[in-house]
Amino acid sequence: MAAVRVPYEYAIIQAVPRIERGELINVGVVLYSQRLDFLAARTDLRDDRLLAVDPGADVAAIRAALSSWDATCTGAGAAAGISQGERFRWLVAPRSTILRAGPVHMGLAADPSEELDRLVKLLVS
Repeated sequence: MAAVRVPYEYAIIQAVPRIERGELINVGVVLYSQRLDFLAARTDLRDDRLLAVDPGADVAAIRAALSSWDATCTGAGAAAGISQGERFRWLVAPRSTILRAGPVHMGLAADPSEELDRLVKLLVS
């Protein structure tokens, strides 16, 4: 019998090292499934790609900022006490910063962790 697939939402995490130029690279994916009580981000920052867009990019600072996405997903720090859905909406809200989320998309999956890995391979790596 096939596993039951349930809805999820995801967005690509993008690095925009020079906001004024609007150039970006995909550096991760954040995925939320309310039904499966799942919220996680997976990242894959490729230094060479980032530096091709902006040779002066602060790679260490961007890595640190990416780790805050993981912390928000787990409910650490400023995200303590808010629901997974609220945390997801916070992460994908429009912003003009060095890291941002692209548009939110939807899909169906039986295992959101496996689906997140698949999306990172497809959209980032």
